[in-house]
Amino acid sequence: MQIEDIERDAIARVVEQALAEDIGTGDVTSVGTVPETAQCTARIIIKEHGVVAGIPALLAVFEAVDPSLELVAVAQDGDRTDSLPYEIVRIAGAARSVLTAERVALNLLGRLSGIASATRTYVDAIAGTGATILDTRKTTPGLRALEKYAVRCGGGSNHRFGLDDGILVKDNHLLVAGGVTAAVRGLRLISDLPIEVEVETLAELREALEACVDRVLLDNMSPALMAEAVALCRGRASTEASGGITLATIREVAATGVDFISIGALTHSVKSLDVSLEVVL
Repeated sequence: MQIEDIERDAIARVVEQALAEDIGTGDVTSVGTVPETAQCTARIIIKEHGVVAGIPALLAVFEAVDPSLELVAVAQDGDRTDSLPYEIVRIAGAARSVLTAERVALNLLGRLSGIASATRTYVDAIAGTGATILDTRKTTPGLRALEKYAVRCGGGSNHRFGLDDGILVKDNHLLVAGGVTAAVRGLRLISDLPIEVEVETLAELREALEACVDRVLLDNMSPALMAEAVALCRGRASTEASGGITLATIREVAATGVDFISIGALTHSVKSLDVSLEVVL
């Protein structure tokens, strides 16, 4: 999986902050129990089925703690953990360093692999429909770049990264602006970014289409109403479904013909994968 510059920058920042938070003034336990000269080998494994994500962040943690550690990645992001335990990285070097870096590295690997795994489940659920799974901005503060990278590892696509690189006019914007037409008119005065507008009714949809928006977000619509909305949009604007969509309902939503389906649960309520570091003396 290709990692972007924004994600490399995020890794460096997140690792620095996470290690400072975890280590503080020093790893008292390791210093008090592990001889300074002790060496070890270790491996990091995933112990449940899913999709791997976060290896670059994991390696960065160990490198930041001790650049002399020998690190060998034996898996890659995007892999499915078909056979368990699934080995990710092999490590050799100072035992204190390995133990000090362990928790932060595992936290990142487990969290990001959980997101990738959840994404893959949704992607597989709509296979063959032509719809694309999108993430949202419902991310962990400070981890957005890494969590959106994990979504891509799972086969999903990224929606806008922040408020400055995409336009999504929500219900509160419409309320304050005075409706779809006024909102779109104001946006076109200041930006040439594509405009997406959230709609809940066919009346709002028709107003959005008259304003020549680029995409409409069909919010909390029933499948029947959504199918009607998709038909109205055909050739005029792309469509995105959102709001309360689950694995149990997503196939029916995709069957309406929508282009995109955004799922906040990919990042806001995902379960981390079970990961572990095993030391071999």
